[in-house]
Amino acid sequence: MGFETSQGDRELANALRFLAMDAVQQAGSGHPGMPMGMAEIAVALWSRHLRHNPANPHWLDRDRFVLSNGHGSMLLYSLLHLTGYDLPMEELKNFRQLHSKTPGHPEYGMTPGVETTTGPLGQGLANAVGMALAESLLANEFNKSDARIVDHHTYVFVGDGCLMEGISHEACSLAGVLKLNKLIVLYDDNGISIDGDVVHWFHDDTPKRFEAYGWNVIRAVDGHDIDAVDAAIKAAKASDKPTLICCKTVIGEGAPTKAGSHDAHGSPLGDKEIAATRENLGWTAPPFVIPGEIYAAWDAKEIGANVEAEWSGLFDAYRTKYPQDAAEFERRMANRLPTDWSDKARAIIAAANERAETVATRKASQQVIEGLAAALPELLGGSADLTGSNLTNWKAARSVRVGENGASGNYVSWGVREFGMSAAINGLAVHGGHKVFGGTFLTFSDYSRNALRVAALMKAPSIFVFTHDSIGLGEDGPTHQSIEHVSSLRLIPQLQVWRPADTVETAVAWTQAIEHQGPSCLIFSRQNLAFNLRTDAQIANIAKGGYVLKDWNDTANERKVILIATGSEVELAVQAAEALTREGVAARVVSMPSTTLFDKQDATYRQGVLPHGVPRVAVEAGVTDFWRKYVGLEGGVVGIDVFGESAPAAALYKHFGITVDAVVKAAVETVGRKGH
Repeated sequence: MGFETSQGDRELANALRFLAMDAVQQAGSGHPGMPMGMAEIAVALWSRHLRHNPANPHWLDRDRFVLSNGHGSMLLYSLLHLTGYDLPMEELKNFRQLHSKTPGHPEYGMTPGVETTTGPLGQGLANAVGMALAESLLANEFNKSDARIVDHHTYVFVGDGCLMEGISHEACSLAGVLKLNKLIVLYDDNGISIDGDVVHWFHDDTPKRFEAYGWNVIRAVDGHDIDAVDAAIKAAKASDKPTLICCKTVIGEGAPTKAGSHDAHGSPLGDKEIAATRENLGWTAPPFVIPGEIYAAWDAKEIGANVEAEWSGLFDAYRTKYPQDAAEFERRMANRLPTDWSDKARAIIAAANERAETVATRKASQQVIEGLAAALPELLGGSADLTGSNLTNWKAARSVRVGENGASGNYVSWGVREFGMSAAINGLAVHGGHKVFGGTFLTFSDYSRNALRVAALMKAPSIFVFTHDSIGLGEDGPTHQSIEHVSSLRLIPQLQVWRPADTVETAVAWTQAIEHQGPSCLIFSRQNLAFNLRTDAQIANIAKGGYVLKDWNDTANERKVILIATGSEVELAVQAAEALTREGVAARVVSMPSTTLFDKQDATYRQGVLPHGVPRVAVEAGVTDFWRKYVGLEGGVVGIDVFGESAPAAALYKHFGITVDAVVKAAVETVGRKGH
């Protein structure tokens, strides 16, 4: 694809350099060094290999490009602008400004052509592992001997920082095992980070490290030699392994006094240095002006349209010969649920209600997953080495394994890689084609935290299953007992969090997560939880996040209290309500499996569930401060504000005072404070 003359190629690289340095200078902040150092690598990839169509950033079989070293975002924005995406020069001039399409780090859904949100180093690389896995799985499922409708590469730019991050080990180790040979990573080996020369703190033998993972490694490529990078990419595409191309570069290449220095990394070069760079590289155009011949050489619209048209012709023939497969592929890539989904979702919830079992919600979750797997061929599950504890598998699950045609299956054993799993799940989710979930213990959500946050930022439809919540897991002790985790997850914007109380709430939580156009956390118990009888109206209200499970019978009684509970503590609240009745206090039990959804309901509904003026007590086996938003400073909260202990669950609940008697006492005291 593209252009041939080395002189012309150098000018294409310089166009990237000057757009980056001028935009950073105008913004007064940013990272010019990486775009300047990777300019030739970008020319080699984007002009000679990358299959994409600027007029249709969502073409299904496009190559995916991930800028894992996202601080160099101006390189990506310049590439998108020059190749013909809907990113006009005015947006580059507004780099890092309010409401522009060129934020400081690339953001998914904001800028056309940006495949995933990057910036937290290493996560883009892990996202790319998920994307490459998605490609392999979809290819195995949908390709035919006479039609390869899924056949694209995932390319990643990384820097030293990405490879210092531990997540790079988690993700790349698994990529090697799965032989994701369409994953090609170009390493900007410039030896510089913000603090200076990395040799003083990063002296890994990176090529040997990746060879140990089972990768194909191409060493010592001159990153400023476009033909050399081009040849390396060609060799990578011929490999049966994922490839790391080690490109030796100079950060800030072209800047007379700052090239090769950390001074070029994370701040504007300054007017004097930029002027000297223009003279040094023979670039006479003023800021934000690109000569017409360079625009013409970079323009990928015609080539992109032709490449997509060729694929569309292939897919039309595929649709004629394999109409059901074609329709299924298009549905899944569009993230549309099957037409009979609503009926099947209702059936899954009804089945949970009919079972009326007292089981751990992790077991209830597994029962729901059986129904989901039958209803959703796109379901892709997995666990970070805890399948037997998380109960995330199902009877017909097929472990992802590598065969002659790459990876296939629908259940991923992620190994002990919680962060890598979560970030790769985000990559799978934004790639499209699967409803993907992964499980681990709730306490290990800490390892995953930044990936959960990025999922929320992207509104990626990732599903995170966390079991063994609270002190109820017992003897494993405080290292494994989640005290602050549920509340802290609820604080992440755009993250839907569920802590269901029984089989029915578990079924609703799962169906809501499947339907949600964003990420969800499903939090389940290790211990058995009692089943609750409900009316159809109550079951319908579960999807609102909070509802009246047990209402007060004595409506005329002035001594009223509302007990709010989640998960394993709903059972305590129900028993406490019965005891309060004997004490002459009318108690309403509100089950609130998803505070994040309840808070989104209209004021009329919320006030109907939690009427003003009625004393409230919350009970949850976790930190208490979160619940003040519902009960106020005068309300009661029964919870735990210290770390746990190692003992059987029943003993722990008694030891920490999370009991029926404690709830009753808190309720009586709260009613008393209200003067009733």
